Amino acid sequence: MLLRLFLLLSVLGSSWIGRVNSHQESGEWSCETDEEIRIEAGFRPGLITLDGHADDWKDIDAFDSSLLPALDPDDDKEYTGGKMTVKALHDGNDVFFLLQVDGNYAYTKGDNHKCPSVALMFPIGDEATYHNMGGCKEGTDTCNKKTCKGHEVDIMHFSVGNAIPGRLYGGNPLDNGDGNGGDRFGHLVDLYGWNPHCRYLDGTGPSGNDSSGQNNWKGAWWHSSFNVHSGFVEEDSPYTSDGQKGTYFFEFSRPLRTTDRLQQDAQFTIGGSSKMAVAFWYPVDGNSWHGSGHYSVNCDWIPLDISPGSSILKASTRGGSGDVASAFALLLSVLSICLSVFVGYRAARSRNVHYETMANLQGNNGL
Repeated sequence: MLLRLFLLLSVLGSSWIGRVNSHQESGEWSCETDEEIRIEAGFRPGLITLDGHADDWKDIDAFDSSLLPALDPDDDKEYTGGKMTVKALHDGNDVFFLLQVDGNYAYTKGDNHKCPSVALMFPIGDEATYHNMGGCKEGTDTCNKKTCKGHEVDIMHFSVGNAIPGRLYGGNPLDNGDGNGGDRFGHLVDLYGWNPHCRYLDGTGPSGNDSSGQNNWKGAWWHSSFNVHSGFVEEDSPYTSDGQKGTYFFEFSRPLRTTDRLQQDAQFTIGGSSKMAVAFWYPVDGNSWHGSGHYSVNCDWIPLDISPGSSILKASTRGGSGDVASAFALLLSVLSICLSVFVGYRAARSRNVHYETMANLQGNNGL
C-alpha cells in the first residue's frame, strides 16, 4: 500500500501538484468581478448520464464566460478558442457539472501537459479565498491543518492524458481502498489545499496520512470531432487527428454530502448556497501548459445555488413538451386517485350491510 501511494504521489507530483514553483504573480493582484453572475444547480432527478456527451443537458440553463489567465485576468490575454459554458444540477443525492469549451483537438497520450485539463474548486473553511487558492500565508514547511485552519479549499482536477474519451474516471475501489483521493487510471483526482504551494490528495498531508480519505468525484470527457459514438478503447488513441475543430465536454458528479471527517471536502445543502471556481488548461500552439498557466471563468468565487425541488417544478414545465406532458400525466394520476376514493366511499355508504353482535357470533360458532 505504501509503495502504491508513493508511486501515485510521484506521478501526481510530475503533473499539477509538482509545479507549484511556477505560481508567481507578476504584480499586485487586482480583480474586477461581475457581482451578478451565479450558477444555479436545479433539481432534475434521473436526467444525466456521465459519459461526456452533452445531449441530456440541452434544456439546462448555462453560465457563459470568457476565459482569462488566472494570475493576470487581462482581457488582452483571453483564451482565443472561445468562451466556457458551465452548467449544474442535482438529483437530491448527487450534484452534476458540465464544462463545455471550444478548442481544436489536442491530445498526446501519456502527457497531461499536452492535453486540455480542467479543475473545480470550492471553499471549505470560512476564510478560504479564491485568490491564492485558500489564501493561507504559511509556506510549504509550515502549512498544516492547524496553522492554516479556516483556509481549506476542495479541488477536483482532471487531466486527460491517460483517460479514454467517454469512459468513467475518478473514485475507484483501488485508490479509495488505499484511503486517498487519487485516480491511478485517469488522473481525475480529489484534492484539498490551503494555498498554491500546499495541496494534497484527500487522506494525505504534512501531518501524516489517514486511511479514511476518499475520491468522491466521477467524470468523463469528449470532443465533438469524434465520429465514433459506440465507445473507444485505449488502442484507438489518439482517437482523432490533431487540430480538428470542435468542442470539449467535461462532465462530473459527486455526492452533495460526503463522509469526510478531515475537513477536506466541501459539503452542499439543498436550498443552500455555496461558491465555486472553474479553471482550464490548454496546450496553446502545442506547448505544454504549466501549473499556474491556467485560465479561469472569473477572478473571484462564483455563487452556486443548490435549488430545492419545489422551486424547480415550475421551471420544468417550461422546459419543453416532454416536461409539460410529464406534469400533465402527474395531474391526471392525482385526479384519478381522488375520483377512485370518492366512488369507493359512496359505494360503501350505499351498501346494506347486516351486523351481528359478538354474542350472536359466539353462539353460532358454539363458543
